[in-house]
Amino acid sequence: MAQCVQSVQELIPDSFVPCVAALCSDEAERLTRLNHLSFAELLKPFSRLTSEVHMRDPNNQLHVIKNLKIAVSNIITQPPQPGAIRKLLNDVVSGSQPAEGLVANVITAGDYDLNISATTPWFESYRESFLQSMPASDHEFLNHYLACMLVASSSEAEPVEQFSKLSQEQHRIQHNSDYSYPKWFIPNTLKYYVLLHDVSAGDEQRAESIYEEMKQKYGTQGCYLLKINSRTSNRASDEQIPDPWSQYLQKNSIQNQESYEDGPCTITSNKNSDSNLLSLDGLDNEVKVDGLPNSFRAHPLQLDTSSDPSNSIDGPDHVKSASSLHETKKANTGIIHGACLTLTDHDRIRQFIQEFTFRGLLPHIEKTIRQLNDQLISRKGLSRSLFSATKKWFSGSKVPEKSINELKNTSGLLYPPEAPELQIRKMADLCFLVQHYDLAYSCYHTAKKDFLNDQAMLYAAGALEMAAVSAFLQPGAPRPYPAHYMDTAIQTYRDICKNMVLAERCVLLSAEILKSQSKYSEAAALLIRLTSEDSDLRSALLLEQAAHCFINMKSPMVRKYAFHMILAGHRFSKAGQKKHALRCYCQAMQVYKGKGWSLAEDHINFTIGRQSYTLRQLDNAVSAFRHILINESKQSAAQQGAFLREYLYVYKNVSQLSPDGPLPQLPLPYINSSATRVFFGHDRRPADGEKQAATHISLDQEYDSESSQQWRELEEQVVAVVNRGVIPSNFHPTQYCLNSYSDNSRFPLAVVEEPITVEVAFRNPLKVPLLLTDLSLLWKFQPKDFSGKDNEEVKELVTSEPEMIGTEVISEFLLNSEESKVARLKLFPHHVGELHILGVVYNLGTIQGSMAVDGIGALPGCHTGKHFFSMSVRGRQDLEIQGPRLNNTKEEKTSIKYGPDRRLDPIITEEMPLLEVFFIHFPTGLLCGEIRKAYVEFVNVSKCPLTGLKVVSKRPEFFTFGGNTAVLTPLSPSASENCSAYKTVVTDSTSVCTALISSASSVDFGIGIGSQPEVIPVPLPDTVLLPGASVQLPMWLRGPDEEGVHEINFLFYYESVKKQPKIRHRILRHTAVICTSRSLNVRATVCRSNSLEDEEGRGGNMLVFVDVENTNTSEAGVKEFHIVQVSSSSKHWKLQKSVNLSENKDAKLASREKGKFCFKAIRCKEKEVATQSSEKYTFADIIFGNEQIVSSASPCADFFYRSLSSELKTPQAQPSGHTEKQSAEDAVRLIQKCSEVDLNIVVLWKAYVVEDSKQLILEGQHHVILRTIGKEAFSYPQKQEPPEMELLKFSRPENTSVSSRPSVEQLSNLIKTSLHYPESFNHPFHQKSLCLVPVTLLLSNCSKADVDVIVDLRHKTTSPEALEVHGSFTWLGQTQYKLQLKSQEIHSLQLKACFVHAGVYNLGTPRVFAKLSDQVTVFEASQQNSMPALIIINNV
Repeated sequence: MAQCVQSVQELIPDSFVPCVAALCSDEAERLTRLNHLSFAELLKPFSRLTSEVHMRDPNNQLHVIKNLKIAVSNIITQPPQPGAIRKLLNDVVSGSQPAEGLVANVITAGDYDLNISATTPWFESYRESFLQSMPASDHEFLNHYLACMLVASSSEAEPVEQFSKLSQEQHRIQHNSDYSYPKWFIPNTLKYYVLLHDVSAGDEQRAESIYEEMKQKYGTQGCYLLKINSRTSNRASDEQIPDPWSQYLQKNSIQNQESYEDGPCTITSNKNSDSNLLSLDGLDNEVKVDGLPNSFRAHPLQLDTSSDPSNSIDGPDHVKSASSLHETKKANTGIIHGACLTLTDHDRIRQFIQEFTFRGLLPHIEKTIRQLNDQLISRKGLSRSLFSATKKWFSGSKVPEKSINELKNTSGLLYPPEAPELQIRKMADLCFLVQHYDLAYSCYHTAKKDFLNDQAMLYAAGALEMAAVSAFLQPGAPRPYPAHYMDTAIQTYRDICKNMVLAERCVLLSAEILKSQSKYSEAAALLIRLTSEDSDLRSALLLEQAAHCFINMKSPMVRKYAFHMILAGHRFSKAGQKKHALRCYCQAMQVYKGKGWSLAEDHINFTIGRQSYTLRQLDNAVSAFRHILINESKQSAAQQGAFLREYLYVYKNVSQLSPDGPLPQLPLPYINSSATRVFFGHDRRPADGEKQAATHISLDQEYDSESSQQWRELEEQVVAVVNRGVIPSNFHPTQYCLNSYSDNSRFPLAVVEEPITVEVAFRNPLKVPLLLTDLSLLWKFQPKDFSGKDNEEVKELVTSEPEMIGTEVISEFLLNSEESKVARLKLFPHHVGELHILGVVYNLGTIQGSMAVDGIGALPGCHTGKHFFSMSVRGRQDLEIQGPRLNNTKEEKTSIKYGPDRRLDPIITEEMPLLEVFFIHFPTGLLCGEIRKAYVEFVNVSKCPLTGLKVVSKRPEFFTFGGNTAVLTPLSPSASENCSAYKTVVTDSTSVCTALISSASSVDFGIGIGSQPEVIPVPLPDTVLLPGASVQLPMWLRGPDEEGVHEINFLFYYESVKKQPKIRHRILRHTAVICTSRSLNVRATVCRSNSLEDEEGRGGNMLVFVDVENTNTSEAGVKEFHIVQVSSSSKHWKLQKSVNLSENKDAKLASREKGKFCFKAIRCKEKEVATQSSEKYTFADIIFGNEQIVSSASPCADFFYRSLSSELKTPQAQPSGHTEKQSAEDAVRLIQKCSEVDLNIVVLWKAYVVEDSKQLILEGQHHVILRTIGKEAFSYPQKQEPPEMELLKFSRPENTSVSSRPSVEQLSNLIKTSLHYPESFNHPFHQKSLCLVPVTLLLSNCSKADVDVIVDLRHKTTSPEALEVHGSFTWLGQTQYKLQLKSQEIHSLQLKACFVHAGVYNLGTPRVFAKLSDQVTVFEASQQNSMPALIIINNV
């Protein structure tokens, strides 16, 4: 239980005090009424004695009474009505609230820190009023009248006669059978005669003389002259007289309220109250009202019959109880009590009470106790004193106490007033009232036994109750508190006597006693036992006290405390005590909050919201409902819908109170602020037929860190080219879309008149849909001029001017249950300055037709009839984005600091050009190597001209705008639709096998040495695109060589003609996705021709073998490929003619077929050979059809140069600088040069495709770059085989300065040999047995240095099988020749071969060794492997 102001040792004596009746004449009443007080009220503040009192017990022992208090009350002849008592108690509780600003106790229990009010004044007021308002009953005498004050005024005509009348009246009330109320202690009631004298108006001498007369008649002990009203009430009240009555009359003023409007009073339905509650004492005391004199007013607790006992208190309109109470208090505070009394009068009243108690009441009580004691002894025939008797009674015939269940329900048993059992009880009660607890206990104990023997259960329960209290209050505590007595008493009252009022008194007393002994657990159990359905107020108060017991235990039971607080709050609510209900729920909330008990939290918050709303604490209501909605609710959809409607309803009421106030923050839907994305610029246009807009950036694209890095590199590349190879220090990559991955540390730049789109991520946590209407962005804007004028003053912030910033409003935005959805909101800046986007503003509502929830009726106004209308409230939510965690300096690493995130604070800059790019006829699928012509349209959609347009891509080999020769190709898309993408020339059929020569410089195609091949200027006419202008340019595409899906990124870069301080350039992105399928594989080798026929007589001929394989698997509907032309491109070589053996074979390849071509290549003539710097390439075309594709023009040459450019970028080997190694290096270089060749083959083809029963012709080209003689080269990239894992070898590093050596293949290419001889030779062997054939051996030095050559004609020893195959022959003459060949010299040796049989012979047996003649280091000369040279010898 909560702490009390009084200890239990003070509380119980104050609750049971001697009762004195007061009977006043009308004149006496008038005198006291001058002070706005009745006579009984006048005495109230002085009813406690200020000094100790002594009396003697029956054994003549002196007994001390401390702090004795007496209760004086007017005689009322009707018992109080239960309904009125309930109303009184209800008003007492509602009138007592926690003091404002009261500092609550902080109790720490485990993890909980609870703010709990230590005291519960409302409970103490309730308890005091309850004990005071208990009606008198026949089974106990504690609140029966012991004495009666008869009060008359000295100003009456015949005061003494008046006293006689009053005495007779009292006698009639006590002894006439018409009056069963009030109750009197003994028939011989003490009468005390009081003469009231008004000092200010009355005659003092007359009063004194009357008093003398009274003393003679009634004795000095039995009368008193009380002088009051020493000052006139109209006198100016200079001196402030204290008002000791107000604290007592506060409760009385509640009692005196005649009607209780719609006050929170629970009146049980009449059928209950008739049967149970009127017979408060459990006895059938019928009230006879006839014959009652008019002078007696009704009991103050009498119900006003006109009042309406309706109990409709749940609606928000019925909140009058607290306010009406407040008005009553205000009315009372205006009245000054005791206005005619001085402090002397106060002392006189105090003196009067002392006199009455000392001389009248206590002697009367003492005498009565003696009489009762004597009666009991004489009746029982026992020894003189009760003290000595008690032992015998205790030890004598003990009656075994039967359990309650065995006892019959005999509560109806009545004792006659003079029954000896009742005399014991009377004596016990008298002893108890004068604090003689030992004697009281003995008597109660005796009476208890008698009552149990007679099975008079009501009497027995009363005796048990008081015996337990007496035992506890005995001085020196000779025996422990018998709690089981109390338990039995409570059970008897409740179950057998059905008297809840007496049971409640037991519980209140026992709980206080147990609490004082720190038995909180037992006290709590006791309090909870008495909670029942018949009284919500009592149950609420007891549950609250039980909760305090749990929290005050040695180890506090926090959850039990909270649970019982909730129960108490619920019962307070049922009892109409809204404020107390709210307080209980709030205190319990401290325990449940944040512990994951979400359903409990929801229930508490909902109730707090409801109660707060009823009490018009609208802000509290809003915050409670807000909590229900924002926590992840586990409620059903219907329940959540009800919560939401209540919330909206309450919120609407709040917003109506202050319609012009700031917009409130709404709790729903959730906004994921960090997922907010901001996009600067117009939305992308959709594709329009063949026209496809550049993909650029849009909010529909997912963020990809890899691709964003690629775009950044592309932008850096083009910026570096524009700035002569250096990236400026203030360069930041352009960001059109800001999100949580982008760098948001700087203020982003937006362009005036270009929209800003903010994507806000909403999430609906509820299972009911939310409807947001009139959704728009909230912003503030500061106009600024960035032109650089310093003296301009800063303009004021603007928050809602559409001339500055246009705002898009979304009229309806629906979020379904538990849905996450983004809203894209636009702003249109019309002025330069600084913009700050603050948040979103919208109306929050639900959808119509939502369900009503069982058990929770919506608040009034939520629905009309059966149709719900959608209610909505306007509010806002702020977008606050936390920046990235800082982690650079030591201080930042050790503390938690976050950087700024400025994505919502763009700077609006001046106008900039805006480019849109459209692609026309842009393919999505190509064959590998296929050439397709498309068109690009550039449109300037802004009001500024743009210039410096460039495009940069990581795959420059994929596209070209054509070189300087591109003007020869058709321009418009319609003209080129059925034409070839190539520049073609019709040829006559004679030149089919010989090459057509043309030449071109790589400079024409934008491939210069050292430039960035990826950055390509777009050839705009006049290099400027004016506002609103558009230009179409052709663009050739070539399918990449690898099959698969290719993403090719283009970045278009452009600048404004007028330089801007904030934005230097703008970019536009496009990602093309091309799917390539397999077409042809081309592989080629080149080798030296052994033939000597050379126009110049120089051995410069080569054979080029080209293998073409159709690898297409007909997926793309390709029927066959035609090789239409093979071209060469080189600075030094050119194809001369085709040497294919089968003639007029049109080179067709069906699926999976292979074709082999052989071409003769010769060196270019000296005038054709370009210097290294001029970059002039010779193109030779060998045509297999009747149309020449000019390979030196666009686009054929473009793509050829682009494929070369990657080769050009590879660094050349630098010659080493060490002199001793120089010569060896040079020699190796010379030998290597012999086997090098720079010949590039371009294979041009057409593919015939059937698509939708139409035949299409596709064309394309493949490149093979030949670098080395004898080494195969491919048109497609070769896959690298991963090297096999090897074991680690540990070895000492050798001396690495070994000179590099040429390889065997390179050495074998030093000398080219060829044999010249007749193919067949006829010889008559029968005439001449030896056949001699002349053979010429041609030796050609391929290098630029002198070479020493050794020719060895001796046959190498070979296996016998080899001899059989070729037959044997011998060379005649010298067997070895040593020669020196100058640079590129050709030398012929005349040899003779000698044959002895006809047959086929291989003449290719001479072995040739070579070495550089001027080289100190001797290389092991390698033998030239010659091709077989077969000769046929015929015998004729």
